Amino acid sequence: MVAPGIEPPTAPARPYAARVDFYVLPASGKNERLVFACRLAEKAFDLGQRTYIHAESEEQSTQLDNLLWTFRQGSFLPHALYGAENDDELPIHIGWQSEPEAYDVLINLAPKVPAFFDRFARVAEIVDTDESVKQAARERFRFYREHGITPESHTLES
Repeated sequence: MVAPGIEPPTAPARPYAARVDFYVLPASGKNERLVFACRLAEKAFDLGQRTYIHAESEEQSTQLDNLLWTFRQGSFLPHALYGAENDDELPIHIGWQSEPEAYDVLINLAPKVPAFFDRFARVAEIVDTDESVKQAARERFRFYREHGITPESHTLES
């Protein structure tokens, strides 16, 4: 799967995120969304962008923390849970309750749009084939449109 759309931000600051992308995965396996979040974080890291991954829960944050070390052979993505000591310089943070400072990219895995989404130049939403995930994604898509943002959808193939 190729993740289109992660590029350096070029738009000036706006009251809302400059770009929102929905990535629609072809399956809903146990870790499909989490692994894809890792791949997006890796692409943003390669482009020199700071990324905040907003998890659904503390458990999911811990899963992501572990997965970012192991999702791909030979991968190394410097990251930390948001708020950990001495982590300010790391390019990737994972959180679930915190309202982070501004980063370049927000990867949202929570069922709702986080209140702080407008601090980011880019927002990535990851959707799989699970019906509850799709329904929550439809609501987030509507939210963005109601706030003057036209999200782009990317249907990925296996």
